[in-house]
Amino acid sequence: MHALVLGAGYATRLYPLTKTRPKPLLPVGGTPILERICHQITQTGLVDTIHVVTNHTFAAAYDAWLLDWNRRQLGAPAVQIHDDKSTTAENRLGAIGDLQFVIDHAEINEDLLVIAGDNLIEGDLTEFLRFGRTKGAAVGLKDFQDREKVSLYGVVELEKDCRVIGFEEKPAVPKSTLVAVGLYFFPRWTLPLVQKYLQAGNSKDAPGYYLQWLHRQTPVYGFTLQGHWYDIGDLDSYHRADEQMSRQPQVQR
Repeated sequence: MHALVLGAGYATRLYPLTKTRPKPLLPVGGTPILERICHQITQTGLVDTIHVVTNHTFAAAYDAWLLDWNRRQLGAPAVQIHDDKSTTAENRLGAIGDLQFVIDHAEINEDLLVIAGDNLIEGDLTEFLRFGRTKGAAVGLKDFQDREKVSLYGVVELEKDCRVIGFEEKPAVPKSTLVAVGLYFFPRWTLPLVQKYLQAGNSKDAPGYYLQWLHRQTPVYGFTLQGHWYDIGDLDSYHRADEQMSRQPQVQR
């Protein structure tokens, strides 16, 4: 199995912190977000290679991080950095464009775990991956148990067998309290559907739009995660996550 961390955004809402470095390399509780994600992926024992996609502006920053990571991590999955060559927020490939870029560039033909590089999901990802391997395409969910809060996110409806039967980006009237958290499992046989989606002229940006399309092409299942989820989108959410993570034992670097 391979994993992909989406890290090619420009994070303008986090300026000035992200003027000179990408959001996934911001420290949270003393450890870069990307490093926390890589440790989580490594701990599953199910992933052979971790791919990280970047824009051209921040490629050197990721390369420098990778040199340091490789000096400290022995026996971990190989990490590869992929520069999508975009240079501004205006010409970026978007999350789904980057997904296709890495599939092509790395010639991926195996099951693929995809995680947004600004997501901090507490807990072990092993059960999510096992769920996906059993069921098929899968998305990680959090139950907010509050319909007012979920209207800011991608809201998912599930059948009793956990199959996704509805998905809406930021609905005015949410039909459930389940939110997609930027964690996906795509079996190898579903990977060609990414290109089909893009060739149809669909949005290249938010993964939620791809999920909205995908669940009509093939069954997609939702896995409700336990523990806290930190969606780091602006300065306030970053500082809250940093404060909370600073109270916990630091990740071994």
